[in-house]
Amino acid sequence: MTMDFKRLNNIIGWAVWMIATFVYVSTIESTASFWDCGEFIATAYNLEIGHPPGAPLFMLIGRFFTMFGSGEVAGYSINILSALSSSFTILFLFWSITMIIQKLAKKTGEITESKAIAILGAAVVGSLAYTFSDSFWFSAVEGEVYAMSSLFTALVFWGILKWDSVAHEKHSTRWIVFIAYLMGLSIGVHLLNLLAIPAMVFLYYFKTRELNFKNFMIAGGFSVLVLGVVQFGIIPGTVSLGAAFELLFVNSFGMGFHSGLLFFIFLTMLVLGGGLYFTQKNGKVVWNTILLCTTVILIGYSTYAVIMVRSAANPPMDENNPENAFSLLAYLNREQYGAAPFLKGQYYNTPLEASDPYKEGNPVYFQDKVNGKYVQTNVGEKNKPNHDKKTSGFLPRMWSNQAHHIADYKAWAGGIKGKNKRASNGETITVPTFGENMSFLINYQWGHLYWRYFMWNFAGRQSDVQNSRPQDITNGNWISGIAPLDAARLGNQDKLPLSMTNNPGHNKYYLLPLLLGMIGLVYQLYKDPKDWLVLGLLFFFTGMMINFYTNPPSPQPRERDYAYVGSFYVFAIWIAVGVYALYDLISEKMPKTMTAVAVSIGCLFAVPVVMANQNWDDHDRNGVYTASDFAKNYLNSCAPNAILFTNGDNDTFPLWYVQDVLRYRTDVRVVNLSLLNTDWYIEQMRRKAWIADGIPQRLPESKLRQGTNDYVPIYERPEVTGFRDVDEIIAFVADDTPKSKVGVGQGRKQVDYIPSKNFKITVDKAKVLANGTVTQDRADRIVDNVEWTVNKSYIMKNDLIILDILAANDWERPVYFAITTGASSYLGLTDYFQLEGLAYRLVPYKAQTFDGQTGEVNTDIMYKNLMTEFKWGGMKDDDIYMNENNRRMCMNFRNNFSRLSGEYIRLGEKEKAIEVLDECLVAIPERNVPYNYFVLSIAENYYKLGEYEKGNKIIGSLVDRYENDLKYYISLKGDAKKSVKADYDRSKYILQQIIMMTNERYKEAGMEEGMKDRVTSINSLLMNEIPN
Repeated sequence: MTMDFKRLNNIIGWAVWMIATFVYVSTIESTASFWDCGEFIATAYNLEIGHPPGAPLFMLIGRFFTMFGSGEVAGYSINILSALSSSFTILFLFWSITMIIQKLAKKTGEITESKAIAILGAAVVGSLAYTFSDSFWFSAVEGEVYAMSSLFTALVFWGILKWDSVAHEKHSTRWIVFIAYLMGLSIGVHLLNLLAIPAMVFLYYFKTRELNFKNFMIAGGFSVLVLGVVQFGIIPGTVSLGAAFELLFVNSFGMGFHSGLLFFIFLTMLVLGGGLYFTQKNGKVVWNTILLCTTVILIGYSTYAVIMVRSAANPPMDENNPENAFSLLAYLNREQYGAAPFLKGQYYNTPLEASDPYKEGNPVYFQDKVNGKYVQTNVGEKNKPNHDKKTSGFLPRMWSNQAHHIADYKAWAGGIKGKNKRASNGETITVPTFGENMSFLINYQWGHLYWRYFMWNFAGRQSDVQNSRPQDITNGNWISGIAPLDAARLGNQDKLPLSMTNNPGHNKYYLLPLLLGMIGLVYQLYKDPKDWLVLGLLFFFTGMMINFYTNPPSPQPRERDYAYVGSFYVFAIWIAVGVYALYDLISEKMPKTMTAVAVSIGCLFAVPVVMANQNWDDHDRNGVYTASDFAKNYLNSCAPNAILFTNGDNDTFPLWYVQDVLRYRTDVRVVNLSLLNTDWYIEQMRRKAWIADGIPQRLPESKLRQGTNDYVPIYERPEVTGFRDVDEIIAFVADDTPKSKVGVGQGRKQVDYIPSKNFKITVDKAKVLANGTVTQDRADRIVDNVEWTVNKSYIMKNDLIILDILAANDWERPVYFAITTGASSYLGLTDYFQLEGLAYRLVPYKAQTFDGQTGEVNTDIMYKNLMTEFKWGGMKDDDIYMNENNRRMCMNFRNNFSRLSGEYIRLGEKEKAIEVLDECLVAIPERNVPYNYFVLSIAENYYKLGEYEKGNKIIGSLVDRYENDLKYYISLKGDAKKSVKADYDRSKYILQQIIMMTNERYKEAGMEEGMKDRVTSINSLLMNEIPN
């Protein structure tokens, strides 16, 4: 070979890196994104503690990236970190591909010039295909851990291949040690990287052995053993042993906190150091390598020391408070999320054991800093469900007893006939069969939650709208762009509606990446089955095995494709192998050099170029500021020094970002109701954060420890009549005398309870007027007591804390509930809610609502917020990509504009109403957020105001959309038609409402005249019915 392959390999690899870097930096989001991104950026910027199990290495590297600018650019800096992590992933993918294909090419002789061109061309195609793949690109442009996790996977796999290429050399073991160190470091980013261990074990084992069934089983056993030792031994095991030493030293020896943990660390260093010395001196190579790998894994894993150190500093965000060995262990084990059964366990309707329904859980220790001891708070308590063994089973896939999960289990399994089993309590229970459980595994956990995502990346994607129903043929499916093929699964493709084809996520690759990858898969299997097996294991463990182990229920709160990019990484390698396979086949009949060039260029245009062209518009987040701006809007909905209750990720994490990083509205105390069920979070909420005071409370800490008052029953006592003041209720719960206790369970354990469902808050009229809670014009509406009823037989700890806050606050600070928390979080207080933006304020007068929705509209505050204070995330000024999360959030804004304008119409303030409606159309333009049902009220309000032209324009757009949708639904046949009945009924209802508006209620708008022919056509469509 005349060309310098090594030099070209480096040059072209770096050229591909530059392309990937340009792509990702050009399309990164301008600040924090929704979901976990705001939290991760805040943890990096301030070295705070995020959700379990934490990401300390990501946090430290992220802190470095944010050191060179202010908080205003911190989000962009972390996004740059993700972009660079992703482009370096592409670089190591390129080099891994060239190593793999070189090995294949050498099986037919030396590397010739034409082979070298084909190898490098294949690597370019494969690495760029992954560059432009849907799921990987998604993570590359936001501040999450998955981009850096992918980099570690790429580094580890590249390291495995480097070892394979030099395994015969004297010091090749250093590569194994290097890989082990990377594994240890990666624990501080995400555990996904550990799934490369089986592939590494197989490559090592079969380096000198034949591939047969016996050796396959032995290698499989070793791989599972090594993975288990690292994931369940080293990661939690070392901390568990450290906790045991800590308990011994502190509680038994009377030494200070952390003394036992420090001794354990010293002892571990001593043992490992001695072991390394002994094995080195005595020539125990294998044991020396094992000890060295264990040592470097622990060194990498030691980044978790940062978690304990920073937690001890009590930063504003300190999730789980992992400042001692016991809380760190719970943090690493993700105990707050619970666990799904794996190999054996309960089904969704499995009852508890009749004789012993609950068993003791793991000891829970509270760090008593006053007495210098660890106190077990759950001694002898049986609070862990003990499910009936007779009605449990092997590989239970349908295990969650939540009603919406059960409904989905039945839908995805195609119905459940089940089999009858006699439970320990004597009842006959119909549990799902093993086959039905496997149906859910295949149809949902593998089919919907893996293979659908796989096809998104290598065949095409229908839209960016989340798909969560088994018969949903209109949202988020995979497509190919080949109409007959797609029609077989998704119904007639001839009349696809514009709402689908104009969706930026409507991407068609015509199966080209999939076909090329399948060619590569088959070619490698034929030419090099050992290496194919290694890649196949990595493909399986980073894909389907994730869901097999984690056992996720349906529905999921969001699409989860980002979790499986390691598997898609492997397929990108097979795409590259497919390019070389085409060269190898065609070059037998064509000039070899010309074939290498032609195949490389042809595949480059057929796969990466097509993918880039299709995917750019729905992955370009440049100019998008929605998460941070909407978070500011939540905070700006609140009066100074407010308490704001939120509930989910998207109404909490972005708020943490703008407060902790941008230092914006830090006077507002954000209280997440999901976390308010935990003792550590309640304790943190009591502390001052930035300039916001802690939440006011009266219940002592002893009443709120884990395992205490997690669930508080309500037993109405006959003598407790009328509405009872929350002061009285909280005092009753705080009381430890027998009169405030009730026996529960078989052991009649004495627990706190609440003696009434009827609550009240006394109102000091002078105070609420003086501090601005109520304006003077509403003074005559102030009630003596805010009275409400909780129609439940129990409340959870977070509900109890809300009552405690309301009692202790005594109208001193404004109290708000985010409009996205949901009715179940409002504790029955909605009769006293006032809408002021993205939050309802609790007010001491009955809400007057005239539109049937929650909360009274305060026109003065709402006008100020919507018209002057709120920011619009870039969509007001530019054409930007608004993904489904963003579009869904905008429905709340449009509804607020509609409600405010409607209230102005009721009050007779026409100019204000028109101004509000006009701002709605400017702030949330149709070009970025297409019109849907939520703008129907906007159009109607225009009609009420005589602004017919503006109303007609909206109605025209709605008619275009829903008539187009209706024609598509009617064009479908058979089961496909039945599956869209809900969508059809919705479109039909909207069109009927439009016809009533334009033909009956607002004929003067003139829309009827212009739509005569359309109405006739629409009426004929409305005559169609879709059967159930």
